Amino acid sequence: MRRVVAIAVSLFLLVASCGSEDGDRVGHTQQRTLTVFAAASLKASFTEIGKKFEAKHDGVTVTFNFAGSSDLVAQMQQGAPADVFASADTRNMEIAVTANLLDGIAKDFATNTLEIATPPGNPAAVDSLDDLAAPGIKVVVCAEQVPCGAAAKRVEDASGVNISPVSEEQSVTDVLGKIISGEADAGLVYVTDVKGASDKVTGVPFPESAEAVNSYPIAALKGNVGDGLAEAFIDFVTGPEGESVLAASGFAKP
Repeated sequence: MRRVVAIAVSLFLLVASCGSEDGDRVGHTQQRTLTVFAAASLKASFTEIGKKFEAKHDGVTVTFNFAGSSDLVAQMQQGAPADVFASADTRNMEIAVTANLLDGIAKDFATNTLEIATPPGNPAAVDSLDDLAAPGIKVVVCAEQVPCGAAAKRVEDASGVNISPVSEEQSVTDVLGKIISGEADAGLVYVTDVKGASDKVTGVPFPESAEAVNSYPIAALKGNVGDGLAEAFIDFVTGPEGESVLAASGFAKP
């Protein structure tokens, strides 16, 4: 009888152990973090895209580093770890290509256009690009190495309007911040920034902006998290759900 009981107990423990292991295998979800370096102008749309991507991928957390595209490239060149890079222009993506940072080929996923932003109500009565060159108008732009600054320079060159800014910023969000705080009468930002700021600014479209439409490319980076996760995020951004979020933020298709 004792032998029978001992065998029964052993069988019970074996079955319980197997059941526990099977339960662990079934219930366990691998935790992974995807790090995305993205242009400052993508903050609102990519934050939403990141949440939607997480909802469709159990155990995945998407973290973002938003900054001027040139700053992001410099950080990556200095060894900052990242899995995906989304730039606000092709020039900075080309720098990343030359630096041998990419794993695969970059894809264009959106375009963006400049717009004049002023404090609410446009107190300085800025109604055109020419007005930005008028005496006494305090204008803020992006530095030329930043995509929004390069676009502003192309607009100036094409139109013949020479703007003398009181400040050159390292990201489009910094320009927007100066306008919202009332430190500037006007600034050149993207259509998406004006839309995202809502009633904090007044937008003034200008026809010359057609001379400088920025294409936004995205690419996986070498040393990424693997398992196709970086590529899956890129596919999500360029797919229907990503396009819908980007369009709602004011981005146009590439």
